[in-house]
Amino acid sequence: MKQITDTLVMIRPVNFRMNEETAVNNYFQHSTEELQATVNKKAQDEFDAFAEKLKAAGVHIIVIDDIASQDTPDSIFPNNWVSFHENGDVALYPMFAKNRRKERREDIFDKIEAEGRVIRNFVDYTSAELENVFLEGTGSLILDRQHQKAYCALSPRADEDLVIEFCEDFEYTPIIFNAYQSHDGKRLPIYHTNVMMCVAEEFAVICLDTIDDKKERKLVTESLSQDGKEIITISEEQMNNFAGNMLQVQGAKDKFLVMSKTAHDALKPHQIEAIEKHCKILSSDLSTIETHGGGSARCMLAEVFIPKAK
Repeated sequence: MKQITDTLVMIRPVNFRMNEETAVNNYFQHSTEELQATVNKKAQDEFDAFAEKLKAAGVHIIVIDDIASQDTPDSIFPNNWVSFHENGDVALYPMFAKNRRKERREDIFDKIEAEGRVIRNFVDYTSAELENVFLEGTGSLILDRQHQKAYCALSPRADEDLVIEFCEDFEYTPIIFNAYQSHDGKRLPIYHTNVMMCVAEEFAVICLDTIDDKKERKLVTESLSQDGKEIITISEEQMNNFAGNMLQVQGAKDKFLVMSKTAHDALKPHQIEAIEKHCKILSSDLSTIETHGGGSARCMLAEVFIPKAK
């Protein structure tokens, strides 16, 4: 199985703003005094510049416009509701915020198939929403596709039973743990695993300081080590600057670790050196999207592994 792809789906925002429904447990979101139209325009500019940088690196981007009438402020983060797999399966995930459920759109699959990809089957977990049980895609699940492992930090948006169900369906081994961040003087669950860790082909970037339980920390580090991953640790402060929210992608000639400018600026020289042993870094300014949306580069990219038609 391939760990990285050269094809990504990105959703261009039309109504981007701070989503009040997700802010209840996403402590990376902040409101500002800016008008929504200004915020949305800045987010569109950041999106366009980011997509252009990826295209210039030889990454194939399928850009899909959000639908204004749907009022989906977080549509820019498609990796939470869908994942695409090498066997032709597409997984659809149950979403915590009710206004995010409208992000799941059938026409997106039509566009992917129009690109010559073959979708074999849908694995639909969305009925779990009726029981208030959630699992938010590759926000919650960090997939080591090569070694068939799914890392997941439990939270209100990542239910343990659903993680196990996904792993049984897709033949992954679950590596389940708890990860916390300090907020208002308390240790609170991190809303998505992908803000505290990223698994690339030969390395992993991870904030081990968020895994308070020593046994759980050992479980995660041993699992990564046994698969030959170099472990590049980041601090909680760096994580708060989105240094865990990264994705490795394949360009025309080179591999890239994709991240925001905020994340790049937060890294120390020895961490950059450790990453650049394995691949180049591609970063882009996403500060408006990060401030209001509480997500960064990784969240904006849905990886396409669906096979091409023969």
